[in-house]
Amino acid sequence: MSQVTASLVKELRDRTGLGMMECKRALAEAGADIDKAIEELRKSSGMKAAKKAGRTAADGIVMFKSEGGYGMLLEVNSETDFAARDEGFQGFANAVLDAGFSTKETDIAVLMAGGLESARESLVQKIGENISARRAAALEAPVIGGYVHSNNRIAVLVGLTAGTEELARDVAMHVAAVNPAVVSSDQMPAELIAAEKEIYSAQARESGKPEEIIEKMIGGRVSKFLKESSLIDQPFVKDPDTTVGKLVAAAGAEVVSFVRFEVGEGIEVEEVDFAAEVAAQVAGAGE
Repeated sequence: MSQVTASLVKELRDRTGLGMMECKRALAEAGADIDKAIEELRKSSGMKAAKKAGRTAADGIVMFKSEGGYGMLLEVNSETDFAARDEGFQGFANAVLDAGFSTKETDIAVLMAGGLESARESLVQKIGENISARRAAALEAPVIGGYVHSNNRIAVLVGLTAGTEELARDVAMHVAAVNPAVVSSDQMPAELIAAEKEIYSAQARESGKPEEIIEKMIGGRVSKFLKESSLIDQPFVKDPDTTVGKLVAAAGAEVVSFVRFEVGEGIEVEEVDFAAEVAAQVAGAGE
């Protein structure tokens, strides 16, 4: 009988997404024949998608759709960029976006119920990676424009009170590049301003200057922070001589709101040392 090596276990695990000990056991029963082990494991393929759900999917794509004053952003995740380029993955993402757009449903759990979840599980088994529709957001405004960065990793929707879709798209491109926190400074959460003030205060007091000067320094820095973080006060990326606010105002419009998605933002990816994991699980199994 051939020996079940760690490299064989890893290969089977990579190809099936199943647990290490389960792969080791399957290889032992199959005489270290990886194809035979896969054949036997496929009999329980319904478990595959469930097993995959525990793996981190922090790659993927973001996309948008807009029409008639309504727009939707969607993020669909995979484990690798390679899987995100797969035609089946792209088709699944478009199907989710179309379903959400037609029903105006942004709750992913509701959106995925039924046929879309079945399609996801089938795709997981075909591609061999965890696939998940992560989040969706909607925007309504008289004029909506969107922009997707060329690698499908950043997508933005912008709503305007008037103007053209092209203008809204230009503002969306700016949001993608600069990533403002709010539309205008009066929308900045009070807790963020307080946190910035605390930082600036500590920095200013180290200067040893009089209290009245320190207060002016803090006020100036907070004002700068608000301008740099607010969309309408930022220099427009395509023409730094004007601000986004002035650009939009020249068209007789105002920015209603914007939504920006970046692939994987906020997801913590755990770095796994496979050799250490194997050693730990083997040691635990022997206890």
